[in-house]
Amino acid sequence: MASACSQRVLILVASGPSTPARCAAPFHIATLLACMDAQVTLYLTGEGVQLARRDIAETLVAVEGGEPVRHFIRNAKQAGARLLMCRQPGMQVDPATLIAELDEISSGGELAQMILEYDRVLTL
Repeated sequence: MASACSQRVLILVASGPSTPARCAAPFHIATLLACMDAQVTLYLTGEGVQLARRDIAETLVAVEGGEPVRHFIRNAKQAGARLLMCRQPGMQVDPATLIAELDEISSGGELAQMILEYDRVLTL
């Protein structure tokens, strides 16, 4: 079995505001894996791209009274995870509305390449 330090993990984040209870988990898992020296990339896709919007990330909570999703995003980033967002064809994105933790807006082709290259791919 390979050690965690040699593992590259891609986490596809497809949950968004319609399923708030599922939105913190991908970032929590990313934080744990990054703390175990895995190279972690979170990729926001589908409804998950909305989590890159500052207004959503700062107000959406997984459980009533809990921390906003941005708290979990920051923890993952501080642990060393990368955060990418899928570029959606035909949709204009104002960079001023996005969270500072976002590393890059990426294409579906880049996602496909990562899926082939990474050791583990999780969909959360």
